[in-house]
Amino acid sequence: MIALILSAITVSVAAQESKSAIGIQFGFAQTDYRLNSWDPEVDGKELFTTPLNGFKVGLVWDATFVKGFGSMVGLNYTFGRYDSGWKSKSEFAIYPQVKEKDLYNQLELFVDWQYKFQIASDTYIILYTGPTLQCQLSLVEREYERTLNGDQELPQINHFDYDDDAMHQDYKRVNVTWGVGVGFQYDRYYLRGGYDFGLINPYKMGNFNEVESLVKAYGTDYSRASRGRIDQWSIKLGIFFWRTGE
Repeated sequence: MIALILSAITVSVAAQESKSAIGIQFGFAQTDYRLNSWDPEVDGKELFTTPLNGFKVGLVWDATFVKGFGSMVGLNYTFGRYDSGWKSKSEFAIYPQVKEKDLYNQLELFVDWQYKFQIASDTYIILYTGPTLQCQLSLVEREYERTLNGDQELPQINHFDYDDDAMHQDYKRVNVTWGVGVGFQYDRYYLRGGYDFGLINPYKMGNFNEVESLVKAYGTDYSRASRGRIDQWSIKLGIFFWRTGE
């Protein structure tokens, strides 16, 4: 977090003597929760990936310091959704069936250090890398059960707050990622795509009350529950509506 803040300050100071631009961007984003299960009956080596597909929209500031080298700083809002579809609980019977729906919201502050290779007049190929600080606003999980008598919505799970019957607060709100990507820019318009690797363990182990009680009672090793990361990949279209230093 400190490195991210210092990077943003460095960019703002350096940009005063460089070419810079302010713009907006919008695109597709997929957030992947790559987590080990805390269930003792599940193989500890098995990794569960839940992809939340959605969109990203944000405000950006692009600056070129010297000979193509520069940075892009921005603030994004990202929304994601996951729908598992109906699945039978048993291999031998159609009913009962279950499905899961997740909704996800977060804010992101990012600093991308970049180099622009000019290939024609006002036309560039971009390579970039840098950190992102994510503040996860909500991740609500809803489960549904279907029987011969109809559908039933089960109690929802909020993974960041104590807002559900099970008193969940499983994940940390703050996540830091490091991303790499490529882009193309023509005049005021650009296309950028990249992948961000999670750097922080997302589990908030202190709130696994059920796990702690089972460990004391049975001596089971639940250390694998503390492993995992949150990744994200995205592709964005953008336009600069204000530029200076031309």
